[in-house]
Amino acid sequence: MSRNSARNPTREYIAHLAARLMAEDGIEDHALAKRKAARQAGAADLRQLPDNDEIDTALRTYRALYQRQHPAQLRELRLLAVELMTEFARFNPHLTGSVLSGTAGQFADIQLQLYVESVKEVEFELLNHGVRYETGATRFYAGDLPVDAAVLSFERDAVTVRLVVLTPRELRSRIKTSPTGKPVERADQTAVELLLAQNEL
Repeated sequence: MSRNSARNPTREYIAHLAARLMAEDGIEDHALAKRKAARQAGAADLRQLPDNDEIDTALRTYRALYQRQHPAQLRELRLLAVELMTEFARFNPHLTGSVLSGTAGQFADIQLQLYVESVKEVEFELLNHGVRYETGATRFYAGDLPVDAAVLSFERDAVTVRLVVLTPRELRSRIKTSPTGKPVERADQTAVELLLAQNEL
């Protein structure tokens, strides 16, 4: 935990409540977990809310104590991510989200960022392989500038896969989920394979 958390028992308590919600209820959204945890703790002061890193630290602690099967589940998700990255190799896939960070639970999505000039190219790839998918959208930021991205979602082996389609120039940018947030962590296939190999040691 951060120094702020060590000096603030309420903040630490909310982080652990949020971690338990994410671990047990399959919540992937840190903001949603924070809000629910704050309500449970009766905390009205938004300054008491932990940041995402504090929640992730609490989540790792929770899983180590109560979810001993988590490393095996995480490995299966990362193996599936590598399989998908191989299939979408021509779109320069990068893994993001909880499967990359290591906080993914039983109900986690696999989130891949693809870098291609047109979302149609990805849609044609899915259609050519008979994959039924749903479309959506999300927003990132490159500095203060908004970046809108299409999201194509489908199921593979009972896991939801979300393909976030960005242009090649976004790969050269530090993409964030909010103007003031931290850059989104992402890893190419070689880096994910290295993670898997390190965890075998």
